[in-house]
Amino acid sequence: MDELNAIIRLLTWVDYLALAIFGICWVGYKQFLESGERGRKGLVGVSHEYRLQWALESATRDIPVTCASLVSNLMHSVSFYASTTIYIIAGLFALVGTVDKIAVFTEELPFAHADGSVLIQLKLLLLIVIFVTAYFKFTWSLRQFNFLCILIGGVPHERYMPDIETWKRSAKRMAKINSFAGNEFNRGIRAYYYGLAALAWFINPWLFIASTLWVTWIMYCRDFRSSAIKVLRDEFPPEIREPTYPFIKRENVATNQTDAVE
Repeated sequence: MDELNAIIRLLTWVDYLALAIFGICWVGYKQFLESGERGRKGLVGVSHEYRLQWALESATRDIPVTCASLVSNLMHSVSFYASTTIYIIAGLFALVGTVDKIAVFTEELPFAHADGSVLIQLKLLLLIVIFVTAYFKFTWSLRQFNFLCILIGGVPHERYMPDIETWKRSAKRMAKINSFAGNEFNRGIRAYYYGLAALAWFINPWLFIASTLWVTWIMYCRDFRSSAIKVLRDEFPPEIREPTYPFIKRENVATNQTDAVE
C-alpha cells in the first residue's frame, strides 16, 4: 500500500493523461477496426472475403496440400512471434533488477524527466503487461490455426458434398476460424506497436502521448489508406500484360486430354 501511495504521488497529471490516451487508443482502435460497416471496408474485413474464397476453393482440390502449406506458413509466423515475445518478457523481468542503471541512462537523454526507481518499475510493469497480452494473443492465434488445419483435413471434396448448403456452411466455418486466428495475430502485432510507443514514457510523458497518437495513425493508414487495401478492394487493379509465350486455353487442353483418353 505504501508503494502504491508513492506511485500515486509521483505520477503527474501529464502521466495520467498519457496513460488514459494510451488505453483509449489501444482499446478504441480495436473496436474501430473490427466492428461495423467501417470495419468491413478495412483490411480486416476485406481479408475475410478472400479467406472465404480460399475456403470455397479448398473443396475443389483433390489433395489439399496447397491449403496445408499455406496454413503451415501462417503458423510458422505466429510461432516465431510467440517465441520472440517470451524472450522480450524475460528481458523485461531482468531489467527490473537494474532499475538504478535505467534511471541513470534515462536522465542523460534529452528532455528526459528524473524518475525514481518506483516509477521506473511501474513503466517496466506496463511493458510487461503489454507483451504478456501479445503472448496470449499469439498463442491463441496458433491454436485457432490448428483448428483450421483440422477443418481443412475434414472437408470433403466437392464431388462428395451432399448439397450446396453443406459446402457453404463448411466454407463459412473455415473462413471464420481463419479470420479469428488472423485477427488474434493482428492484435498481437498491435501490442508490439503500442509497446514501442510505451517506451517513450521512459523519456517524457508528452513524448509518450505523441508516440501513442503517431502509432495509432500509422496503423490507421495501413488498415484503411494503404496501397495494399486499395489493391484488395480493386480500386486500382494491376494492369495485366499479354504473355509473350504461346498461351493455351484450359478448354483446349481438356479437349486434347479427352481425345487422348479415347
